[in-house]
Amino acid sequence: MQQFTEVQVKRLFWGTCVVVLALAAGSFAQGTKWTGFYVGINAGSAGGTSHATTTTIFSPTGYFATTSPPAIAIAGAQRLRPRGFSGGGQVGFNFQMSHFVLGGETDFGAMDMNDSRVSSGIYPCCVTTGFTVRQSVRTNWLFTARPRVGVTLGPVLVYGTGGWAMTHTNYNALFIDTFATAHENALVKKNLTAGTFGGGAEVHFTKRWSLKGEYLYANFGTVSTTSTNLTAKFGSTVIAFPTNVFTHSDDLNMHLFRAGVNFRF
Repeated sequence: MQQFTEVQVKRLFWGTCVVVLALAAGSFAQGTKWTGFYVGINAGSAGGTSHATTTTIFSPTGYFATTSPPAIAIAGAQRLRPRGFSGGGQVGFNFQMSHFVLGGETDFGAMDMNDSRVSSGIYPCCVTTGFTVRQSVRTNWLFTARPRVGVTLGPVLVYGTGGWAMTHTNYNALFIDTFATAHENALVKKNLTAGTFGGGAEVHFTKRWSLKGEYLYANFGTVSTTSTNLTAKFGSTVIAFPTNVFTHSDDLNMHLFRAGVNFRF
């Protein structure tokens, strides 16, 4: 999947705003009616930040020396920047009162934000051997349900919106080393919910068709898990070290810029 930079994301959003204003300038300026049901499609780019952490503890019966867990925690503190495509459909209803428009909208679609980071370190006790921490995050889809409140400027509706959002995240963490081919991993698959807010502009370019540009923000909070599946190989023997408990966590927020087309009934 193509990755999108912050510059590309902003160009998409502001480019849509320019198109909206251009259409507004050339559209019919009177008789625009917003009341009624509508359906539409949207596409854009989503990006965010994700702070992932991997830590473990020392245990007298475990695998690590006392100096190893702090070194692992340093390598395991990673900042991810998931980016990706978003696209789907929406349905909604508007009720117009003079220049004010109240309504509600729900939308669902793909949102493939993803990124991964790899960090390596050296065991302080054993400078000839080291370890690697890899963490990744990916989202699959996005659903929102939001009221919209706006004002009309001729054929243009400028609105604010806020409501509820849900997405599905896959967070993966892996630890390996070169001392005894140690291996530990964890995976979290979970639906996350959050409040979302933003705004946009929509313009009629025919009686039933309109074009919109929109921005949404959501903070989906933190997922975390623990694992006790650390193993190491000594010769041909694989030994488990369940007392070395690993803790993995990852938070996720989203900035979504998208354009859409609506058909009004």
